[in-house]
Amino acid sequence: MANKKRIKSALISVFDKDGLGAIVEKLHQYGVKIYSTGGTQDFIEKLNIPVERVEDLTSYPSILGGRVKTLHPKVFGGILNRRENKTDQEQIAEYEIPELDLVIVDLYPFEKTVASGASHEDIIEKIDIGGISLIRAAAKNYDDVVIIPSVDQYATLLEILNASAETTTEQRKAFARDAFNVSSHYDSQIFKYFNQNSTPVFKESIVKSKTLRYGENPHQTGTFYGDLDAMFDILHGKELSYNNLLDVDAAVNLMEDFKNDEPTFGILKHNNACGFATRKTIKEAYLAALAGDPVSAFGGILISNKTIDTETAREVNELFCEVIIAPGYDATALEILKEKKNRVILVQKPVALPKKQFRTALNGVLEQDRDLITESVSNFESRTKTVPTESEKMDLVFANKLVKHTKSNTIVLAKNGQLLASGTGQTSRVDALRQAIHKAQSFNFDLKGAVMASDAFFPFPDCVEIAKNAGITAVVQPGGSVKDQLSIDYCNDNGLSMVFTGNRHFKH
Repeated sequence: MANKKRIKSALISVFDKDGLGAIVEKLHQYGVKIYSTGGTQDFIEKLNIPVERVEDLTSYPSILGGRVKTLHPKVFGGILNRRENKTDQEQIAEYEIPELDLVIVDLYPFEKTVASGASHEDIIEKIDIGGISLIRAAAKNYDDVVIIPSVDQYATLLEILNASAETTTEQRKAFARDAFNVSSHYDSQIFKYFNQNSTPVFKESIVKSKTLRYGENPHQTGTFYGDLDAMFDILHGKELSYNNLLDVDAAVNLMEDFKNDEPTFGILKHNNACGFATRKTIKEAYLAALAGDPVSAFGGILISNKTIDTETAREVNELFCEVIIAPGYDATALEILKEKKNRVILVQKPVALPKKQFRTALNGVLEQDRDLITESVSNFESRTKTVPTESEKMDLVFANKLVKHTKSNTIVLAKNGQLLASGTGQTSRVDALRQAIHKAQSFNFDLKGAVMASDAFFPFPDCVEIAKNAGITAVVQPGGSVKDQLSIDYCNDNGLSMVFTGNRHFKH
């Protein structure tokens, strides 16, 4: 049943006051008695609306530098008393405790304070005690009390108040659900702050979510947990799908390793780069990336590390692609790209990527550090008599960045700042290499003078032999096999250069 309850009194104690004024004015119109304290009380008084001080209710001032304001039986008794319970009603009458029908709270911004790099002392002072207690108490007694646990619920409350001062059980229960979501997330963030590099406990909390059309396949449901608006400005196109988001994630992580390079363009399909190139202009980079695999590029995810100009947009517009990501777009370029109704156009914001990754496995969760190692020439250890030329070194760095972001087992072939082909997700490294060579040759690439990158070591010299026969002249790999010398010897006997990085880059 609806079980409507009228709001006759309210306790308001908030940090964020944006949007609060309209709520307070509505409550005043309905004759609601308002209690408040501190900065919220000052805010309400400036609206020329009567407000009772919590200190007058409790007969205690705000003490300990504001740490204790609302923690008192006259406050919590007013919230927790059950209106239909005879004993509760007798006790609040005996102790002169007023009923509180509405509690509006917005907690100290603990998470934002941590993210700001504030001092430990400032962070500790942003651990809300009274507010979190008010939220839990009012949510527990949702049958009689309305709880507004954060600024995110202000608009919903105002919509209700625009109709009347009454709420239904369903509405109060929904607010209680939101309240425990807010409080549990808040406590999780505090725990994470105290638990840095300590007890291994999986406790992740993400408040914002978006229901997707479906999951990986139409018969699977899907949800994205996170704040896409913090990551992108979505300028055009249809809703991003589950698979789109996986590809966008792969594209963003890959381009992160090229963000400070010369104009670079990538085309991805099923989380792997099928085209990738660095050139003097972004148009040239796009055309070189497209040439890497114009077949797989159809329906792909495009990403640029530079603003998309008009000339590049005209070229891109000839291709059917699901999503395009860039730090910006020229005005004319944007209009051209918008010609395709469903094409998703994203502006990537300068937001730091998470340093941790996790995924479900068996009946639990696996967590790991994100692979943050990106090798440069200074990290290369030459292990052969022949050393790479300067241009080969640049290509080895380029190919090694790509191999880090390609599904294992993988081999990447590159030349002159262009991905020629990759072997992806193979059960054998030899198969990955053969796949890459076949693909490169099918698009008429000349592999003479190309370089090869491997995500893991070569246990046998078969890969360097196959590479040599295809025309490849330089190799980068992690090293670490007990049989490394076999590959080194083959390279020495056949004039190949090979460098070790010491870092494996598996990606599953």
